[in-house]
This record gives sequence, structure tokens and C-alpha cells, in this order.
Amino acid sequence: MAAAEELPQDLAFVDLETTGGNAAYDRITEIGILRVTNGELVEEWSSLVNPECPIPPHIEAFTGINDGMVAEAPRFAELASTVREKLRDAVFVAHNARFDYSFLRSEFAKADMSFTAPVLCTVKLSRRLFPEFVRHNLDAVMERNGLTCDARHRALGDARVLHDFWSKLRRDLPHLELASAVQTILAAQRLPAHLPPGLAEDLPEGPGVYRFFGEDGVLLYVGKSNSLRSAVYGHLAGGEAHPKDRRLASLVRRVDWVPTAGELGAMLREAEWLKEQKPLYNRHAKSSAQACTLRVGAPRATLAGARLNGAPLVEAVPIDQLEPQELTQCFGVFHSERDARKALIDIARARELCLKALGLEDGAGSCFAYQVGKCRGACVGKEPLILHDTRLQLALSSLKLKAWPFPGRIGLRERPARGYTSDGTPDSDVHVLDHWTYLGTAHTEEELAALGAAAAPCAFDVDVYRILVRYLSNHPKLNWHDMRDRARVSHS
Repeated sequence: MAAAEELPQDLAFVDLETTGGNAAYDRITEIGILRVTNGELVEEWSSLVNPECPIPPHIEAFTGINDGMVAEAPRFAELASTVREKLRDAVFVAHNARFDYSFLRSEFAKADMSFTAPVLCTVKLSRRLFPEFVRHNLDAVMERNGLTCDARHRALGDARVLHDFWSKLRRDLPHLELASAVQTILAAQRLPAHLPPGLAEDLPEGPGVYRFFGEDGVLLYVGKSNSLRSAVYGHLAGGEAHPKDRRLASLVRRVDWVPTAGELGAMLREAEWLKEQKPLYNRHAKSSAQACTLRVGAPRATLAGARLNGAPLVEAVPIDQLEPQELTQCFGVFHSERDARKALIDIARARELCLKALGLEDGAGSCFAYQVGKCRGACVGKEPLILHDTRLQLALSSLKLKAWPFPGRIGLRERPARGYTSDGTPDSDVHVLDHWTYLGTAHTEEELAALGAAAAPCAFDVDVYRILVRYLSNHPKLNWHDMRDRARVSHS
């Protein structure tokens, strides 16, 4: 029988209970494994695990596992060799398998051990075999297939359900149909053979930025993710990848990455790499040197004798021509004057503003929008200019540029969500920022001192502004310090 028609003969049905949903920060509290060889169940094994951290109340309520139950349980490091032996040379089978697999890889890494295995996700298998159903969570799979569990949300109980589901599939489905579905899913987890053999094992689960290189070191693509491993697999693994990703995978010869403490560091480094290195397969970022904003002049009612076809009330101004304090009276950041004008026109049309009053349309008489009932008549005196200008300010208000909320250059410390990285080592990033410009990230006191003393930024960075505004709005509590204080101390 051809390989594509074969079912794997060695399988390990795995389920984990954990303290949370992020493999980079949360820990395992229970492991259940069923080992099947040549279709026969040969072993069941489970163990509670001391996660070395408190179990959150909502997790305790869900699983029934509490701090007292795991207090005397072995730590994962004490179980690591046993677990790896029970999984050796088997296909790793789990429901939403990336969750369980990533947790085990993270725990093995903390124990200074490597682990990799082919992965078969029973969620994906159920979707492929039964596309007519919407729900494929474990409860739905149990209900449809008449399966029961005497210990739901406990590791060994749920692992037994997966084995029962597999056994039922083998009984009920034609061999070729099941084997084809299984092999398609397994193929989607394989990186191209022309990539280094150790890459799959080395890819970390945590956040960071990554780069794909082709022949002769040509940079093909730059990306970021909260899970480097998932992102790289998403681009390069086989299966049902997008045609663009399949072409990219055929060209990639080397992958590198930089782990970060969190999402902010990944976004800032990606923006920096895209501008500096211009990878072939990314959309080319427009130069920040062309960046413009919309500046609103004095209201027309105060301009004695001003005519509608005179100097425009709103103009697109290059950001690098403005002082930082002037930016707080401007609206929006755009990659070019053309983008700024288009945005203003779109706003005018949506709010029935007059393009002639804004200086965006020439000619005598009414504007075209007024002729088709889309302007309230500022161009013909029907709407007072002062009212029109007030409506303009309201229409632009959501785009008003934010003032830099710090006294000057700062070091913004970003830590992993639970205070340790995916390999268990305490770590953090310090991003040095100055008036919406990113100067770099420091990991040592020497790097921090160098960035603190670096020359002042010469240009407003559109991409960094957008990243920081979004990040600051979602993270009101920040760990930052004034780099001017550091400079004064270093020179005293």
C-alpha cells in the first residue's frame, strides 16, 4: 500500500490540563497519555504536575484541579524523561493539538530538553471528514459519535475520548478515506525538505519577528507573531497553504528570528526591518520622509475678505516641516500628500462638507456636490462658513494627532505576560522611544545607555506612531522611566 494510503501505526493520544491558554507563560497541571501500536492500546499513563505557580480560580472551577492537589506532585522537569519516552517515535494526537503540543515543547525547553513529533489534530480531522457540521469541539464530537467520558476536563479522561473517536473512525470509515485525511493533515505540519533539518525543533512558541531568506541570502519576507512557531509553519508548511505561501516556501532557504518579550517589541522591530531591509514579498512600506498630516488654518469668519477660492482652509503638510508642538494641532498621519487629500475628500463626502470651501475644487458657482445634493451649500452662502468650519473640526476630531504623553525620551519596559519567557528565564525588553520615534530595544545596561545618548530622531515615523498610539490605548499601566534622568546620573 502506498504511503499516502497508510495509517500511522504508532500513536500517542495526549491531553493536558494547564493554568491558562498561553504556552509561553502558563504551565501544565496534568498529563494524560494513551499509547497505541498497530491498532492496539498498549499503555495508559497520567500524572498531576506541580506547575510551580498558583492555579487561577476559573481554571480550578473548569478542571477541578486545585493548588492542594498539585502541591506534592512532581514538577515537569522531574517527569520530562518519562514523558518523552512515552511519546517517542509516535504521532502526537490531540484535540486542538497545537495547544497541547506547544505546551509540551515549552515545558521541555524549560527542562533543557528538545522535543518534536508529527502532529495529528483531531479537530482538523473531524472538520475534514465531516465538513457538514459546524461544531467540532470535543463535546460536539462526543455527542455526534455516541462517546462518553467519566472524567471530562481531566487529562486521562479526555485522552481516552480521543482514542475512542479514533477507534470509531477506523471501524466506520473506508480505510482509504481515513488514511487520505490523516496524511493530508500530517503533511501540513512538515516544513520543506530543503530547509535545515533542525528548524522545526528550534522554532520558539513565544512572540517575535522572523525573516525568510532565499538563494544567495536574498531577503524574501519579514513578519511578526505572538507565536513564532505557528507563524513560520503557517507560511512554510504544506497542506492547504495559500498559493502565495506555497511559492514562498519553495524559495526559502534560511529562516532566522528574534524573540521579543511581547507584542510591542515584535511590532516595532518588524516596522524597522521593513523600512530598512525592503524584503521582496512584503508590501513595500512608503518612506516616512513623505509623511503628511492635515493642518487646519484659521476659521474663515476671521479672514477678512477671504474668498472661497483663496488659500485652502485645510492643507496637507509634510510632517518633517513641523515642530513637535505643532503636530498636536494637526489631524491624521498619511504616507503621502495624495493619501492625505484622498482622506480629506472621503471625509468631506461622508459629512456633506464643501470641497470648494476646503480648497479642493476650483471654479465659479456651486461645487459639484451641491448640485447633486451632497453639500449643504457653503459654496453658495446657504450654510454659514463658521458652521461649516465647526462641522469640519468635528469630522476631523477622531484623527487629531496625540501629544507625546511623556516628558521626553523614555525607556519603556515590556515583560512577558507572566514574567518569564518560553524557556523559563526571567527577561524583559526596554524600548527607547522619543516623540513617537523608535530608537531601539535594549537588553543590557550598556545598550540602554547607548540608546539614551543617541542623537535625537530627525523624522516623525508614521508606522511607529500608529503602533504606539494603539498600544498605549490598550495598556494604560506602563513601566517606563525618563531617559533624561539616566543621562543626568551618568554625567554626574
